[in-house]
Amino acid sequence: MPFSSLPPQIAAALAEQGYAEPTPVQAAVLAPEAHDRDLLVSAQTGSGKTVAFGIAMAERILETEDPIAAVARSRAPLALVIAPTRELALQVSRELMWLYGKTGARITTCVGGMDASKERRALMHGTQIVVGTPGRLRDHLERGALDLSALRHVVLDEADEMLDMGFREDLEEILEATPGERRTLMFSATMPKPIVALAKRYQRDALRISTVGDNSGHGDIEYQAVAVSPADIENAVINLVRFHEAETAILFCATRDNVRHLHASLIERGFAAVALSGEHSQNERNNALQALRDGRARICVATDVAARGIDIPSLSLVIHVETPRDAEVLQHRSGRTGRAGRKGIAVLVVPYPRRRRVEGMLRDARVTANWVPVPSPDAIRERDRERTLAELAQPVESSDADRALAERLMESMTAIDIALALVHARKRGVPDPEELIEASQPDGGARPERRTGFDDVAWFRMDIGRRQNADPRWILPLLCRRGHITRNEIGAIRIGANETHFQVPRAVEAKFRAALKRTAMPGAEDESGITIEASAEPAASPHPMRDRGNDGPPRGRVRGPGPGKPGGQGYARKGPPRRRD
Repeated sequence: MPFSSLPPQIAAALAEQGYAEPTPVQAAVLAPEAHDRDLLVSAQTGSGKTVAFGIAMAERILETEDPIAAVARSRAPLALVIAPTRELALQVSRELMWLYGKTGARITTCVGGMDASKERRALMHGTQIVVGTPGRLRDHLERGALDLSALRHVVLDEADEMLDMGFREDLEEILEATPGERRTLMFSATMPKPIVALAKRYQRDALRISTVGDNSGHGDIEYQAVAVSPADIENAVINLVRFHEAETAILFCATRDNVRHLHASLIERGFAAVALSGEHSQNERNNALQALRDGRARICVATDVAARGIDIPSLSLVIHVETPRDAEVLQHRSGRTGRAGRKGIAVLVVPYPRRRRVEGMLRDARVTANWVPVPSPDAIRERDRERTLAELAQPVESSDADRALAERLMESMTAIDIALALVHARKRGVPDPEELIEASQPDGGARPERRTGFDDVAWFRMDIGRRQNADPRWILPLLCRRGHITRNEIGAIRIGANETHFQVPRAVEAKFRAALKRTAMPGAEDESGITIEASAEPAASPHPMRDRGNDGPPRGRVRGPGPGKPGGQGYARKGPPRRRD
């Protein structure tokens, strides 16, 4: 019996849940060398680590001949599990509830967004295992509701993420209040230096366990990368979603604004999608996750922080709409899929100018990604035909009424007409794929030639000029961000006294207009409040030194705004920076 060394109540619960063999991380924590030692475990999300630390705690929690009676007598917590987010803490609680269900152990969850007074009452009435987020646990500790004097186990789940989210002080205060003889288990997908330093400070002779392969970040995830023009990012995402038709997919963006825009665009196209970001309440988050679990929604657009703790068995596709900031974020995002032995696909959408940086990040993560073209409309339609044939070929159960209706159809319609009706029913409501400006090649595609495509241009104007300290050095990146284009797709720039005119090729005009509409927030104090609209070709600039021609970077000596001048470092930087969650 693989779990025969565990208390019988725990072994029985595992058997009921269908656990025949331990996963690698579960086997590692049960190994003789790990017995009763502090552990520093590097394990990927979805590897079974919640059950792993659950069974690792069992011996100390249930160490008497009559474990159920011992648990009943204990009023102060015997184990404390700390997780970075509400969703992950709730998920851990659910796992521990079935694992310890036969022992009579009471489990209390303490997370932000829930009723704190109800949590305090549960703690006061006696509980054996407490699961919570750092901020809420620290609050209960300072109020005297959380008694850690009898603690035997402390578990830090996804410790690297907690440090990234700024919980170091909370963690240190909680750990300082625990008994010195406790056993400390730290689980983390990655092991950066801050995690190693925390382990040295709060663990004793910790055994280092790693179940992450040396050659890849996650063996059950297939990594792909597509190189696209920045103007085509959204269309590339649409085609990727349509091509894979995953039962559930998650699309990662860097900011809540981008989550909002992409979610609105998907809904407009007819996709069943939900959004998760820092601006959503707990009820909204719960409703979104439930919609994904019960199939009412198939796509989730989320920020990194908001997606922590999401555990949806049907999630098989992750798309990095915006490039992860480093290898650790790449692994955390991608780890939402390929869980518990299931296969998953993670796709990075890479703007041409960022390909080299992404290749370096993939090397740091020890991940091999296949550079593939963005699925074309023809490839998507061919995949649709294959899916339709496969679905219609499946045997179906039918009632007598269904069979009678089918016979009536056969009498009134030919077989080909019935088949066509089925095909049209299958296609109804399925969003159309998008045509891309330039097809990406399997090797990532060559970057567009510099300064081409300006034989036919469209002119646009901005409502800022020299008097607002307009400067090509910050106008160029502003237009790239607002219009989702590259510097090479911006032609001449003519800066006037109170307005600025510039060119874009006709080939990208429609996409540029659409991006401007999505990124505009009239009246905002940051760059989204700048008015950018189509205009006629302006008269020749009376200040040719202020023109940016079609053959290279800005010409002439154009003074930018100085530290003491109105506008500071430029109008685009006015106001507070946007939050990333």
